[in-house]
Amino acid sequence: MAVIDSFCAKDTYELGEKIGQMAKPGMVISLTGDLGVGKTVFTQGLAKGLGIEEPVNSPTFTIVQVYEEGRLYHFDVYRIGDIEEMDEIGYEDYFYGEGVCLIEWADLIREILPEQMCRVTIEKDLEKGFDYRKITLEGFKGIEEQEA
Repeated sequence: MAVIDSFCAKDTYELGEKIGQMAKPGMVISLTGDLGVGKTVFTQGLAKGLGIEEPVNSPTFTIVQVYEEGRLYHFDVYRIGDIEEMDEIGYEDYFYGEGVCLIEWADLIREILPEQMCRVTIEKDLEKGFDYRKITLEGFKGIEEQEA
């Protein structure tokens, strides 16, 4: 586990980019944190690190967005009312596919997440400043050692 201090959106973006550069096909990443902590900024950096140039936005209403021929599967499960909705969109094809799968609000679908998964948690700490974020990484071999 590694804890990274982010003092601005650029720090969060650059961490995402670094993880994207090191990400391997088939990797599943859970991304958790309250509204407005920078999950989408992190995801945009991750996409850039994967070499994806198209605009990346949170797929809140579509649940999943596929980028650049399946290199990134970006889920936002915030609006999932029932876990069966994940079956309807064929989540297993994405979770066990060839791209990197990033799942925002992953704690809402905990029961179907793969055992082998990387975790990113982003938290605010207003005592350290309005733009400060504490980013916790778990399960990232190589990245955690560099950041520690």
